[in-house]
Amino acid sequence: MQFLRPLLLKSPIIFAAALAVLAPGAVHSEARLVIEADSGKVLEAENATVPWYPASVTKLMTAYVALQAVKDGKLTLDTLLTVSPVAASQSPSKMGFRPGTQVTVDNALKMMLVKSANDMAVVLAEGVGGSVDGFSAMMNQTAQKLGMTQTSYVNPNGLPADGQITSARDLAILARSIIKNLPEYEYFVHIPSIRYGRRITQNFNRLIGRYPGADGFKTGFICASGYNLVASATRDGRRLIAVVLGSSSGTMRAVRAAQLLDRGFASNGLTWLRPSLGTVDQLAPIDASPPNLRDEVCSGKRHRPASDDDDALIAGNAGSSGSASGDGSNAMFLASGLQAPLPKPSEWLAASPAASEPIVVYTGPTRTGAALVAAVAADSASQDTPHKHGKRSRVAAKKDAAEPKAADVKAANARPADTKPSGKPAAVRHASARPDAAAKPASDASAKPAKPKTAAKPKSGAKPAG
Repeated sequence: MQFLRPLLLKSPIIFAAALAVLAPGAVHSEARLVIEADSGKVLEAENATVPWYPASVTKLMTAYVALQAVKDGKLTLDTLLTVSPVAASQSPSKMGFRPGTQVTVDNALKMMLVKSANDMAVVLAEGVGGSVDGFSAMMNQTAQKLGMTQTSYVNPNGLPADGQITSARDLAILARSIIKNLPEYEYFVHIPSIRYGRRITQNFNRLIGRYPGADGFKTGFICASGYNLVASATRDGRRLIAVVLGSSSGTMRAVRAAQLLDRGFASNGLTWLRPSLGTVDQLAPIDASPPNLRDEVCSGKRHRPASDDDDALIAGNAGSSGSASGDGSNAMFLASGLQAPLPKPSEWLAASPAASEPIVVYTGPTRTGAALVAAVAADSASQDTPHKHGKRSRVAAKKDAAEPKAADVKAANARPADTKPSGKPAAVRHASARPDAAAKPASDASAKPAKPKTAAKPKSGAKPAG
């Protein structure tokens, strides 16, 4: 290999071609990027500046703008926000609260980031920006300020819409900004699970609680984008950020992110073999239209849920996907300094996440102690309300955990003390969806539910999308 060193250093194009010859299966439609959180140094990049539909990773910017407003004293984590008809009408995944329900900024953020609740994203947008349009303008201003030159937003939750575009490069910049600019609120992006009433929801980011050192961020999915993931992990004081866009399943995006992180942590050896890729902000944007993966991801019998949840996939797929064949691992085996082949991720993906106490979320004002126990009990009782056909959903019943006790909520919502007085939420201006239905990427969750056939009798155990 020594005789190749001068040639490889002088010509990144020849280097890339050589890797393609060694690993012809490395070509694929995903976008991948891994960087160092501290320096922004790019360790690996593929299609990193190709425009992409962000899906629910949009909610990272929603959280950033909302938390920046908290940091600036415009409102507090205890500020009460009201669920509007616009928020309540959002497609799943959502909490499903009725219009008029109130939640704190703190609880709305936790529900949005763990459950990927689209209604909570709109609640935050209207509470901070006055309307969806007003908040979207704030998101775009923030993106430009952070150097996210390939990003534009038209809604706070990532549901399909014209102009809702980003790139792996820009998402890595955003993740770095959360770490650097909002360290006191970073805990929001690595909550393992939440409990609402009796129902426990695990974070859709499968690395959290499973992958060694995993400590953030967010997942996303619509048919047009495929399965997206922004993830981070820390080992020996070194933190890396990985971005995967366009995977074929929730399991696959976790596998890809784990592979990126593994290679990144092992990249210190023989770094001369790879040409420098610079820092994330130096990656050159590509002027192109985002790929639409609907036919590839959701066509035919490949029915997909209307959310990030991907429970139908089995861990066995993760094992085969994590092998070295067909995913570029052979090429990265060379480029990472002849490291040993990476282990398959099937074992840690199949395992249950590390034991942790779910963070309690609830409706109404901030509560502690006995008042918090009472609030959780009230939310639990609301889940017992009979459904339209007189029976509770069997799926929901299976997911419900045991009745929460006082010990379950003790210190569950611990967070840094908020010394600023609670402010009133901004006036809400209802905003309607604007995108042209013919132009926007096809959605896997329609804004209007289809009319049921009059002759068909719905089953009491049917599971709604999301």
